[in-house]
Order: sequence, then structure tokens, then C-alpha cells
Amino acid sequence: MPDKTYTEVPRIQTIIAVLWPSFLSAGIATIIFFTVFDPAEIFACMGGPEISRIGAYTLGFFMIWLLTASSCLLALYFNKPCPRIEKPRT
Repeated sequence: MPDKTYTEVPRIQTIIAVLWPSFLSAGIATIIFFTVFDPAEIFACMGGPEISRIGAYTLGFFMIWLLTASSCLLALYFNKPCPRIEKPRT
């Protein structure tokens, strides 16, 4: 088998590969989540400070974006090629 040479992926491409799909997923998840749940009721049940609905939508979006970005980052990390380990011949 020929030895495959892997080229280094530019850092900006790696950043975009994590942030863009996680942004789209967070947008869809935010729409679905806040269609079912009212943010005012969620914060009232939690006993948190008074926050406007727009503030709750924004906070919820960024929390979901952080969650999906970490998921994408882990997927990217575990998808890295590793060096080939030669087994000793017996």
C-alpha cells in the first residue's frame, strides 16, 4: 500500500467547520425549543432574575450554540487521522 501523505487543514477552515454547522443546528433547535416552551415560564420556574423574552431567546440560542459547537468540535477532533502503527512481524 502506498504511504498517504496528509496535508494540514488551514485553521480558518477548521474554525468554520465547527462554527457554521453548529450555528445552523442551534438556530433550528432554538426555533423548535421555544415553539414548545415559553421562556418567561422557564425563568419563573427557575426563580431566576426577570428577563425579557428576547433576552431569554438570545441566551437560549447561545447556550444551544455552545452545546452544538462543542459536539462539532469533538467530532472534528476524533475524526483526525492518526499515524499508522506498524505491527511487528512474527
